[in-house]
Amino acid sequence: MAINIQDLVKDYNNGVRALDRLNLKVDKGQIFSLLGPNGAGKSSLINILTTYYKATSGNIIILGKDLSKEPNWVRKQISCVRQRVSIDEHLSLKENMIFQSRLYKIDSQVSKERIESLIKTFNLSKYLKYPTTSYSGGVKRRLDVAMNMVSMPKILFLDEPTVGMDVYSRRAMWKMLLRIREEYETTIFLTTHYLEEAEQLSDTICIMKEGKKLTQGTPSSLRNIIRPNMISITFSSDNKTKKCKDTLDKTSLVNFTTIRGNSVFAGVDNSELAFMVLNKWLLNNNIEFNGIEIVKPSLEDVFLALTSSKSSREE
Repeated sequence: MAINIQDLVKDYNNGVRALDRLNLKVDKGQIFSLLGPNGAGKSSLINILTTYYKATSGNIIILGKDLSKEPNWVRKQISCVRQRVSIDEHLSLKENMIFQSRLYKIDSQVSKERIESLIKTFNLSKYLKYPTTSYSGGVKRRLDVAMNMVSMPKILFLDEPTVGMDVYSRRAMWKMLLRIREEYETTIFLTTHYLEEAEQLSDTICIMKEGKKLTQGTPSSLRNIIRPNMISITFSSDNKTKKCKDTLDKTSLVNFTTIRGNSVFAGVDNSELAFMVLNKWLLNNNIEFNGIEIVKPSLEDVFLALTSSKSSREE
C-alpha cells in the first residue's frame, strides 16, 4: 500500500475543520484521483501528505512509514506538482532539470541519464533550443512534471495538473501520466475538477465532501451507486435546453440537473416514475422537446448526486 490514512483530522485556528476523521487507502502503482467540491478538504489533505501541514490527529502511513515520525524520509520518496508552474524561466529546459536533481543530491552521472530519458519520455526534445519563456502553458506544465520526476519519486502528487489547459494539451498530459505509471511504476495521487479526466485516467476515484469520504472505487463501480436513475431530455437548441434546465431546477421533480450538448440530464429517485411525471410536465407546460429517455449515469451524475445531497454518507 502506498498511502493508508486513518481517522485524519485537520482543524484550523479559525475553527474550521477541513478534514473530519478521514479514512483513505491508496495502492501502489495506481493513479488515484481525489474529487470534491470547493472546500471539500482536498488541498488540506495534499498539504498534509506532502509534509507542508501537520495533522491535528489521526494516523498516516506512507510506504510503510509513519508520516508524523519520519517526515524527512517521506519527503525523499515523494514529489509534488502544484497548480502554479514552478519552472525558472531564467534557466533553460535542461538547467531547470539539473537544478532539481541537485536539490535532491542526485549523482551527476545518474542525473544526466535520467534527464535524457525524461526528455524523451515527455516529448520535450524539440523544445531544447528554445527559451523557456517562449513555452506554452501546456509545455511548461509538462516540463514541471518532468522536473519532479528527476528524483524518481515513488509517489507523485499532482494538484489539478491540467487546469487552464486547452483540450489538446490536456490530452497530451493524460498520455504522459499514463506513461509515468507504466514506465516508472510511480503511484500518482491527483486532484482534479475535470470529471472526464478522472474517469479516463484513474484506477481508483475518491469523492469527498466537507472533509469526509463519501465513496471510493473504480470508475465503473462508482457509476453503479445511483443505478440508472437518470432522465435525459433533448432539445433542438442551446437556448431551449438552458431554459428547460432553469425552469426544472425551480421544481421539486428532480434532485439535480446538468447540461451536455442539447440535453438536460436530471437525477431522480425513481427513473420509471420520473419518466412519466416529466413527460407529463413537459406537455402540460407546452415545452417543446425532441426526446426523453432513461439513461445510464456518468461519473459526473454520480458526483452531483453525492455532493449535492443534504447529508454526507461514508462507504
